Amino acid sequence: MDNLDFSDNHDFEDADRGFLDALSPGVVRAADGRVVWDNDAYGFLAGECPETANPSLWRQGRLASRQGFYRVTDGIYQVRGLDLSNMTLVEGETGVVVIDPLISAETAAAALELYRRNRGDRPVTGLIYTHSHADHFGGARGVLPHGHAPVPVIAPAGFLEHSVAENVYAGGAMTRRSVYMYGAELPKAPDGQIGAGLGQTTSVGTVTLIPPTLDITRTGQQETVDGVRIVFHLTPGTEAPSEMNFHFPDHRALCMAENATHNMHNILTLRGAVVRDARIWAHYLDEAITLFGSATDVAFASHHWPTWGTERITALLASQRDLYAYLHDQTLRLLNQGLTGSEIAEELELPPGLQGWANRGYYGSTSHNVKAIYQRYMGWFDGNPAHLWEHPPVEQAKRYIAVAGGIESAVAQGLAYAEDGDLRFAATLLNHAVFARPDHTAARQALAAVYDRLGYGAENGPWRNFYLMGARELRDGVPRTSIDLTNAELAGALTVDQLIDSLAVRVDGPRAWDTVAVIDLELTDEGHTWRLELSNGALIHRSRRTGTPAPGEAVPGLTLALTKPQLLGVLAGRGLDGVAVTGDVAVLGRLLALLDSPDPDFAIVTP
Repeated sequence: MDNLDFSDNHDFEDADRGFLDALSPGVVRAADGRVVWDNDAYGFLAGECPETANPSLWRQGRLASRQGFYRVTDGIYQVRGLDLSNMTLVEGETGVVVIDPLISAETAAAALELYRRNRGDRPVTGLIYTHSHADHFGGARGVLPHGHAPVPVIAPAGFLEHSVAENVYAGGAMTRRSVYMYGAELPKAPDGQIGAGLGQTTSVGTVTLIPPTLDITRTGQQETVDGVRIVFHLTPGTEAPSEMNFHFPDHRALCMAENATHNMHNILTLRGAVVRDARIWAHYLDEAITLFGSATDVAFASHHWPTWGTERITALLASQRDLYAYLHDQTLRLLNQGLTGSEIAEELELPPGLQGWANRGYYGSTSHNVKAIYQRYMGWFDGNPAHLWEHPPVEQAKRYIAVAGGIESAVAQGLAYAEDGDLRFAATLLNHAVFARPDHTAARQALAAVYDRLGYGAENGPWRNFYLMGARELRDGVPRTSIDLTNAELAGALTVDQLIDSLAVRVDGPRAWDTVAVIDLELTDEGHTWRLELSNGALIHRSRRTGTPAPGEAVPGLTLALTKPQLLGVLAGRGLDGVAVTGDVAVLGRLLALLDSPDPDFAIVTP
């Protein structure tokens, strides 16, 4: 860290530029009084960096914790510090177009109110999602509540498919790991959660989703919303499978979504996701320079603070372009020399020109990004037969502890490695001890202490949060997860196909092996019928126009004629009131009885 200039205040000047107002106190509550966001909890970051934090991450926390309403340029404003992400507002002829309405309806509503307090009670005349992650659509109902007049809702092609795949199909596991990644359950303190690099943490309010009404399908597509001209730049496969940048030619302003922020991003986020394509990411950053660089005076993103000046903007985009290209190309070079992902992660070092503040590993890291690139091309297997069929964690741990001479010996050796400063191997050995004997108090306490030390030294926000959450759960047990992605607001935005798919991934396969069920869902408000067939533990579905049965199709055991809202009620267990039923209603009961419920609080650092 000797090459970092802590006297450089340019980022602080940019982060404070255009400040107009702030929410005071910086706390957002749900209707029931529950706190869903508390930015004031980070007030301690104004002090000197303590020994319990990495100075570089402390600096990033000070920047990312700025809260308030900011002018970006004429007609464009941002609310920052009211969630992990930013909300941007672009004034049109009659109202305001909202870009990325944060994670929760409550924080989004507070951000819009802060805007209106300063700029007047302008109606929302458009909504734009930059990409398919929940921190960029979850607060939709906070700016477009039920009953609001219809307005354009714009998103990149594939948005709904990918947002559902990430936040519904795998939502349970991702939400659980998000608790570790963002540290929302950790105390906000010098020895606790100090940020997540990309922002401070996630709000824990109501996650909502309004389906797009207009898809952006090509680069160069132009749309005018409330008199505001916008030129779009599709960037699929970069920070999200469905993502886009866009340019405001009349403002000479460029929105970079989450493709260029003031840190190294993730090629594979630690909460879990589809592996991103570092090669195409670099390509699209270069394309953004070519398309918009000379016509841009300010660039802003859905996280962090804007960059002003054509030359500085081009330099930022070029630096991040080179960052992802270097990570990609050098990983492939070493991969083709026979190195594994973990070996490349130890060897690969960024060139000095790519180690400035904006490329620091506050959110992504060189280490786990290299492993992600390796995974994208080579998968989980490194080619060594010894790794092809290893024991699962508990059985492996029991054998390691036996080799170490028993649990007491293993703990003593782990403590010795920690004392010698080899925290990485101490964590490995003590983790085996905990998985072999989860009730062994000394093993849990020793591992928690090692995790504390690893967290305090981490420059990467998610790494720190993972270590400190692990330490907390070893000491205190698993806290209840506050984020809920199973609410009716989010379910109501899904298509019928997506609703059925979300059932299919919950079928307990072994229990369903011998159950055969055929159900027709006639959606009267959709004009289509969905055939559900359960066989061999797999729930398959297809649709056709109602009234046109497929030749040779079997008679269903049950037919339900209902609307989509009624279907949501049935799946939520509210019964069949108002639903036309033909056949044996017990068929539905047999299917629903075979569904597992996701566990939002499964163990991570213990078996």
